[in-house]
Amino acid sequence: MFKEKEGLFPGIHKFAPRKKVGMLLLCAVSLAVFLWVVFVDKGEAQESNPPIGNRLFREAGQKDNSTTIESVERTNAGQSAWTVQPPPPVYFKGYTLPPGNPCESFTLPPPPADKKRTGPRPCPVCYLPVEQAIALMPDAPSFSPGVSNLTYIHEENSEKPEFGGYPSLVQRNDSYDVRESMSVHCGFVKGIRPGHQTGFDIDDSDLHEMESCRGVVVASAIFGAFDLIRQPKNISEYAKKNVCFHMFVDEQTEVFLRNSSELDGSMRVGLWKIVTVHNLPYDDPRRNGKVPKLLLHRIFPNARYSLWIDAKLELVVDPYQILERFLWRKNVSFAISKHYRRFDVFVEAEANKAAAKFDNASIDFQVEFYKKEGLTPYSAAKLPITSDVPEGCVVVREHIPVSNLFACLWFNEVDRFTPRDQISFAIVRDKIMSKTNWTLNMFLDCERRNFVVQGYHRDILEHWSSPPPPGATEIIHPPPPVPDETPQTSSNITTSSSVTEPLKKVPSKRGRDRKKRHRKVIGNFA
Repeated sequence: MFKEKEGLFPGIHKFAPRKKVGMLLLCAVSLAVFLWVVFVDKGEAQESNPPIGNRLFREAGQKDNSTTIESVERTNAGQSAWTVQPPPPVYFKGYTLPPGNPCESFTLPPPPADKKRTGPRPCPVCYLPVEQAIALMPDAPSFSPGVSNLTYIHEENSEKPEFGGYPSLVQRNDSYDVRESMSVHCGFVKGIRPGHQTGFDIDDSDLHEMESCRGVVVASAIFGAFDLIRQPKNISEYAKKNVCFHMFVDEQTEVFLRNSSELDGSMRVGLWKIVTVHNLPYDDPRRNGKVPKLLLHRIFPNARYSLWIDAKLELVVDPYQILERFLWRKNVSFAISKHYRRFDVFVEAEANKAAAKFDNASIDFQVEFYKKEGLTPYSAAKLPITSDVPEGCVVVREHIPVSNLFACLWFNEVDRFTPRDQISFAIVRDKIMSKTNWTLNMFLDCERRNFVVQGYHRDILEHWSSPPPPGATEIIHPPPPVPDETPQTSSNITTSSSVTEPLKKVPSKRGRDRKKRHRKVIGNFA
């Protein structure tokens, strides 16, 4: 046998050079041996070890957002197919200011003992410099607890002509059952695209521009030529270029602006882009104003943050500083100031009736309805919630599903009951918070008065027989404030932070001078 093998190899070597295929045969034999070794080893490895991707995941303990982990999945045919798992979603989780930053340890000083001044006043607020606030703008959205997919009901063929669709009580109750995927009424029910044949109609060119806003929106509205346009102040160049400032007006207000030479063909007044709204859904201007106030996420579908301010207010702080102070630093998606005096819904309702803010019977009906749903007067049992009544002229929020849901349900209450949104705020907030761990920031009213300055409505200004005293169009002082919301300026802030001080009121004449001004002129009887 050995001799036969020994005779075989010389034969091959003799044949190979002649046919010039020796090297080819050697390569074929080597390849066969290599494949046999590879397949045998691979089968043994799969029996004893899990896939490499799974082994790495268990060893690391968590996924790296910058990479993807490959895993092997068995198909129905018994073959293996490689699939790439996408990285988990990334959310903004807040931040803390660096040690030593003055805003980290900033506290309000005690209020001044000034009995002569009884109205609510602004107080100092510690803002970061604009550049730092811009740098801290989150790259990712905040987490939306309870709901991650929110869509809106469309009823184009519905017999109901209402702008909000007027959901039934069953639908209303279902909308408060917060779950991961929801579809709710949220205005604009008659059209596919909000603002296009839906009521509250907006020109297509304006809609296109609004859809292109992908960062921060500052919005306000004037209906019925009720207010004057007030230009924002202290706005950074970066904000002027990147923030969308939109003022919504009706046709009557547009005519007034053109007649007063404030508006030209560019449809801009200073920083404000003027957007004319046609086919208003309500006869009441107060209800029409709630559409942009609460539904900005619908008409600015790609915006990340919004700041709503009533038209009677003048913005005097950069929007990025406001967002940093009241949203990002607090790690919340919704911020609104507390009422300066009232914190109980029932007290607020009585105050609205006393001031003839709306029909008393309608207010009573709404309050009784909420009482049957479990609304109770505010008490210490609600802590850490400190108030049930907001000062709703400013709304700061991030456009994520849960805050959008809150805004939709709040609007639905305004649409169903009275337009006094202070009355419906607490019931919506409490229902959502009972189903999720979502929270919001209700900051002091004196802090709100720090970044917006309140003025008079146009009709009051026009009815003054003489020009108002200096400062009268800049700030109003209604009834007394909460005692701890009237502090003086702190003195421990360095240049690494920005503390805005409240505007000083020009003192009016008092005492004898005031009496002399009103003294009657008596004729000479001599």
